Amino acid sequence: MSAAIIGWAHLPFGKHDAETIESMVVKVANEALAHAGIAPGDVDEIVLGHFNAGFSLQDFTASLVLQADDRLRFKPSTRIENACATGSAAVHQGLKAIAAKSAEIVLVVGVEQMTTTPGAQIGQNLLKASYLPEDANTPGGFAGVFGKIAAAYFQKHGDQSDALAMIAAKNHRNGIANPYAQMRKDLGFEFCRAESEKNPFVAGPLKRTDCSLVSDGAAALILADTGTAREMRRAIAFRGVAQAQDFLPLAKRDILAFEGCSVAWQRALAQAGISLADLSFVETHDCFTIAELIEYEAMGLTKRGEGARAIKEGWTAMGGKLPVNPSGGLKAKGHPVGATGVSMHVMSAMQLAGEAPKGMQVKEATLAGVFNMGGAAVANYTSVLERVR
Repeated sequence: MSAAIIGWAHLPFGKHDAETIESMVVKVANEALAHAGIAPGDVDEIVLGHFNAGFSLQDFTASLVLQADDRLRFKPSTRIENACATGSAAVHQGLKAIAAKSAEIVLVVGVEQMTTTPGAQIGQNLLKASYLPEDANTPGGFAGVFGKIAAAYFQKHGDQSDALAMIAAKNHRNGIANPYAQMRKDLGFEFCRAESEKNPFVAGPLKRTDCSLVSDGAAALILADTGTAREMRRAIAFRGVAQAQDFLPLAKRDILAFEGCSVAWQRALAQAGISLADLSFVETHDCFTIAELIEYEAMGLTKRGEGARAIKEGWTAMGGKLPVNPSGGLKAKGHPVGATGVSMHVMSAMQLAGEAPKGMQVKEATLAGVFNMGGAAVANYTSVLERVR
């Protein structure tokens, strides 16, 4: 263990008209410090994950974290961005500061406010996470990019509409027990499977229930070096971490393989000295249901083209052999881009500490896997977490 999570905070995701980027950052920063039992003056470094891409007029946001407490003034603070993996990029940057011994305690915050942006502009902003020379005119924006991926997967492996609807239904069912989730409603398989006025096709074979939610929200965590963590009330250690960045253009790779996802998983598991079967659960990046399906294959849960087995045979359900997205995932919890990766680590730390909300807690959870990606499997981050205190 080189570092551990010793405290965290998480706002409910959703539409927060009364909040601003600044107010959300201040809330989670103060709450995470209090949860960890750390004074602001003891923080050595601050890392803020904020994608923005036009969602906020305030684009220089690293110093907003200092608004939480005057004692944070003059601390090093940096904004990190790597598309939808921005939050995990911030977490991993904090780990690097500790590994380099330039910091013992790091405050990591992830934030995004998306719902105050007009709908058409939301699509344009998100599409900036794709390769614009190829994708700038894609109908449906970023959903259109994944719609093309889903259509290509269906062409190669057959119609997977049942599997996608089962993934959506699973994640919405899980989200009921998550007080931080934007949508806490069991939509059921039939609703997710059928096209309807409330569930129209959005892009290719993807319906509204196949797409993650536009959200506002923030999450924060406190990282500490080994010596400090062992003196704290709780310590959730990073047993393995990896980042694998892939080509941005889809034309340069097999988009159905999610090779960067596979590499990130292989590296993190090897560093942790475990196999996928050793994990108690996984929080994975279900920006679209087709992404979760392909991620089953990329992480090694099933063979290529057989991801549907994992959902249809109940492997990834609560109580299955590898529960996936017990938090409800991006599908139910929401996807405020810069906050997502931090949120995934917070949700996993809660589970391992035995502090997850009732009904969401995975029984006897000892090891967690987190996979967060930016773009269409371009920025790929994996963490393996373990409770040590």
